[in-house]
Amino acid sequence: MLSLQSSSSTRWLAQVDTNLDEILIDHAHCEKKAAGTAMNLMFAYVDNLDLCREMTEIINEELEHFHRVIGILARRDIAFRRLKPSSYGRKLNDLVRGGEPNRAVDRLLVACLIEARSCERFDFLRKHMDGRDQELADFYDSLFESEARHHTTYVRLAKHFATEDIVKRRLNELSALEAQIIAAGDKLPRMHS
Repeated sequence: MLSLQSSSSTRWLAQVDTNLDEILIDHAHCEKKAAGTAMNLMFAYVDNLDLCREMTEIINEELEHFHRVIGILARRDIAFRRLKPSSYGRKLNDLVRGGEPNRAVDRLLVACLIEARSCERFDFLRKHMDGRDQELADFYDSLFESEARHHTTYVRLAKHFATEDIVKRRLNELSALEAQIIAAGDKLPRMHS
């Protein structure tokens, strides 16, 4: 799916089933972080008007998703609180090379992989919750398309900083490493554990 080289395991769905409250709280944090990533990219590459326009759209969508998750938490009487994040995002960001334009390419491709994994997880959730929890099934169905679009946007923007062949090769390298990170998993029940 998208640029991913692996699928999520049933281990993750077991975490969802036994820790849904924490998964939902973490999801809210993930939406907030996704908006922050887009904001950071906009500030870092302010001279790239196409990137700035696209990041503005992503920021707005991610914050809208954040508010929607917060609404779900409120309706379920689940307090939004700080959670220790999974190691997924940190491990992916540790792969970002220094020096431009490599740094720009990697930052955009890491963002694309996080969006791709989120999209894949939302697909799992919409199917897994169908008939069990229709509010969540419908909610995750509604997010699926935007996450896929964000993934595509980040890949396209990486091509502003390197050729298509270089971007494709680096995306393949990072995707293989992302598959290893997701296979190792995380003991904490999180969207990307």
